[in-house]
Order: sequence, then structure tokens, then C-alpha cells
Amino acid sequence: MRYLEIFKELNGIPRPSHHEERVADFLCDFAKRLGLEYDRDAQNCVVIRKPATPGHENATPVVILNHMDMVCVAEAGRTFDPLNDAIEAYQDGEWLKARGTSLGADNGIGLSMALAILEDDSIVHGPLEVITTTNEEDGMTGASNLSPDFIKGRKVINLDSEDYDTITTGAAGAYLQIHHLPLSRVAPPGGKLSWLQITIDGGRGGHSGVDINKNRASATTLMWALLSAIGDDAAANLASLDVGQASASIASSATAVICVGKEEAGLVKAREAHFNEWLREEYGKTDPGIRCTITDTEPQRMVINSDDVDALLSALEQIPQGVVKMSESMPGTVETSNNVGRITCDKREFTVSTHTRSFVEEDMVKLGEDIKAVFAEQGATSELIMSAPAWQENQHSEFLKMTSDTFQDVLGWRPRMVAMHFVLEAGFFVQKYPGIEMASIGPRIVEPHSTSERVKLSTCDDIWRVTLELLRRLA
Repeated sequence: MRYLEIFKELNGIPRPSHHEERVADFLCDFAKRLGLEYDRDAQNCVVIRKPATPGHENATPVVILNHMDMVCVAEAGRTFDPLNDAIEAYQDGEWLKARGTSLGADNGIGLSMALAILEDDSIVHGPLEVITTTNEEDGMTGASNLSPDFIKGRKVINLDSEDYDTITTGAAGAYLQIHHLPLSRVAPPGGKLSWLQITIDGGRGGHSGVDINKNRASATTLMWALLSAIGDDAAANLASLDVGQASASIASSATAVICVGKEEAGLVKAREAHFNEWLREEYGKTDPGIRCTITDTEPQRMVINSDDVDALLSALEQIPQGVVKMSESMPGTVETSNNVGRITCDKREFTVSTHTRSFVEEDMVKLGEDIKAVFAEQGATSELIMSAPAWQENQHSEFLKMTSDTFQDVLGWRPRMVAMHFVLEAGFFVQKYPGIEMASIGPRIVEPHSTSERVKLSTCDDIWRVTLELLRRLA
């Protein structure tokens, strides 16, 4: 299929969030090659406009929506530079996977389909706008800064969905914050020291929205627990800390370097066996590959002031991680959650990301502000990266009925209509473009935002056929 060839081209272009310039160039060049009108805004969002198939000029304009960035994560120990290295996709039976990294099917498959539609003049459609936004995965600044006249259509097919058997008709809001907790560095204590590296890896990770209720291990909480326990055994000094790879992912790995007195090193190393036994008991089914290792490492010149480490651990102890509340009106659906996806440190500060989601705006903002207050008590400043509104479509609209009927007629089954605990840009589009209607569909993508991400190829073909027929009916 042509869209798979385009997807391979996309995966040759590094496109992590905040670094979409090259893929935006690719989209503009794509439009130029086809002789199509396009616009590119200051956020690098791109819209490409294609006139209607002859005879359908008076049809309702249709918008196809995708985002161009992806969550870039790699297996622990793999050398991978998301700013320069391509994604290596390969077929494994009925699945498309990536070698040692996330795949970028979220949302690269949908974008590739949209581009293939632009390229194929045999496809019947009305006036068409293909819009591709930036930074969807880490702030949605592309969608939130769109101008009111960037698109004209009000019927939107959003191909950014991972649930093949559903039409997503609602999505949670998101409150993404970065907390900056000051730290100072001091010389290591005197005496004979052992320097140890603590590594937690092998976790399944996953999407911090759709996978948040699967009881998976978070390397954030595990490292917090282990450092706290070691502190009970020995006077440990932390030299470095690196947890997770992306704000929108459940942290699957973490590393820390500590020093302890020579005589205490044995106690600390003994924690490895006990901790791994506990990991097997607690996460053997959800994260069978997760493990902890404690090994000797090179001495460091400086360590972090113990009071600053205590401040971080205290904050992490007080804020929720995972599901906060299940929905009463939507049984089985997470209503509110929080994820600590990333923790790093440099010479001056710890940086911690918290990704709060909820279908209830007031609850989302309150939890986000409560988390901010916890960090403020420890001397941190907090930066609000994204406050994305929740979105709920009218499930009885004629547009959604047409979409559902198209599934039935093309594939022989009718999809569910559901609201999902992930964040879509739809809320911003509803705010900016009055009267807009949106149906979010897509192939089966499993474990997005993780190194296990994969897409089922037969479902790609099915969504392709549904999309083409839906365009024909709208025309």
C-alpha cells in the first residue's frame, strides 16, 4: 500500500515533539510536488488543500487531522539519537514493529494515509484540507495556537486513534506541568566510599492515558521506593538521577548513582535480590521483564545536597501516581489520573514532569494545582506546559451516524462509540472553529509511546477503506 511507503519515508525523518521542522519541510515539499496549495504557520503546523474531485465541488468541505510529532523512546542501553536517527520499522507476521524504539505509528500511520489520499486523484472527495499539527504529544502548542482561519472545513476525520473497533467521540483533558526543584552540589563525604549505580529497566511502560489503569510498574515510584529504602539502610548520597523518557509515557526505566560508606555497601547491594523478588511478586504478570541491578561504578566529583534529595522524595511521596478516580457515568473508564513521566537533574535543579488527565475540567485543574502546591512547599517553581480541554461529541449526530454506517457497510460490523482517557486536540478545535464535528478513527496500535509499540497491518487496510468510502459519501 502506498501509505506504508510514505510511512517508511516519514520514519526516515526524525520528528520528536518540539523538533518538527524537518517533517514540516517534507509536508510542504509534498504539497509543492503535487501542485497543491498549502500554508505553514509559526508553530510549523501545515495545512494542504486539495480541490474536490470534478463534479463534487459543491460538497461539504472535509478536514483530515493528524499530528506530525511522535514520542521517541528507546530500549535501555540502545544507542539512539531521536534528533538524528531514523526509526527502523520491520514486519513481524501481521504486525509492523520497530527495532529497539517506539514505532511512531501514533500518528504516522494516519498522516501517511492522509498524504496518500492527496496523492491519488482516483479517490472521490469534496473540497479537502489535510492539517498536520505539531507538539501534540508534549503540550499541544500547535493546536492551541492555530489561527481561526487556518482551516475552513467543519467535518473532521481525525486519524489519530489507536482503538480500531471504536469511533472515539470524547477524550480527557490534560494538565501538563514541569516542576523545577532547586538543588546544590557538594563534595562527597570523607572516608572510604563505594560508588553504586542503581538501574531499573525492562518495564513495559506505555501510554500514560490508555495504559494508566493496567497496573503497570512505573520506574518513577519504584526508584522513589528504592532510594527511600536504601536511605533507611545507609547514609546514601545521590549523585545523579534519570527517570523515564517522555512526559506522555509511563516510565519504564530509571538510573541513579549513589555513594555509601564501604562498610554499608553490602547492605545496599543486598537490596537488589529483595527488590527483584518483590518486583516478581508485584509485577510478574504486567511487567515480566522488569528488574533492578545495583553495580559498582566510577566515583563522581560531586553529590547532591541531602536536603534537596529529601525535598524531591517528599514531593514524590505526596503526589498521586496512576489512577485517581474511575468514572461513575462511564463504567470501566478512568476519569482522573496523574503520571510522573520524566525526572532529570543537572547542576542546578531537578526537573519533574507531571501529566494530569481528567474528563472533569474542575477536577483536573484542582489536582494539577494541588501537585503544584506540593512542589512549591519544597521550594520548586512550576511551569504549565499544557491545559487541554476535554472533548465530548454528540454521539447522535448525522456525521457520526454516517461514520458508523460506513464501518458497517465496508467491514460488516459496527464500531463502539466511546470516550477515551487519552488527550486529543479536538477540544482546541471545538473552541477555535464553531460548529465543528469530529470522528476519530484509526488502526489497532498496541503499546503506543513504548518500545513495544506495534500496529496491526490488516486493520490499517480496513481503516484505509473506511476512510475512502466515508470521503465518497461526504462528497
